[in-house]
Amino acid sequence: MSLRGFSRPRLWLGVWLLGWAICIALSLLPPIPLGGPEDSDKIGHFLAYFTLSAWAVCLFRGWRAQAVAAVSLVLLGLAIEFAQAELTVTRHGDYRDALANTLGILAGMVLARTPLANALVALDRRLFRPASRP
Repeated sequence: MSLRGFSRPRLWLGVWLLGWAICIALSLLPPIPLGGPEDSDKIGHFLAYFTLSAWAVCLFRGWRAQAVAAVSLVLLGLAIEFAQAELTVTRHGDYRDALANTLGILAGMVLARTPLANALVALDRRLFRPASRP
């Protein structure tokens, strides 16, 4: 996969991978009671996977790399739902969670066709631009 032109590509890739790790951990650890209406957790699923997908759009150059990232995120969501159903006693797999995850991924991918796709590169340049010489 080809990354965009970052000064610190490992940093931005590392943040994305940290997002994966947090998503996995929060999905497999016992749930945190948040309250709210029934099925309101679907909003959290949507937002988590939207964030991971949008970050991938900003991270990877080209539609092919972005598509691989999106498919990987869909597979992650499915694997987590399977793991919740088969490997935990405090969680249960729910196809509606997988649907919310996938919708979040698709929404994040829409950013690829907007100027926001370059937001992370702009931030990288602003934070890590070389010092000007007198």
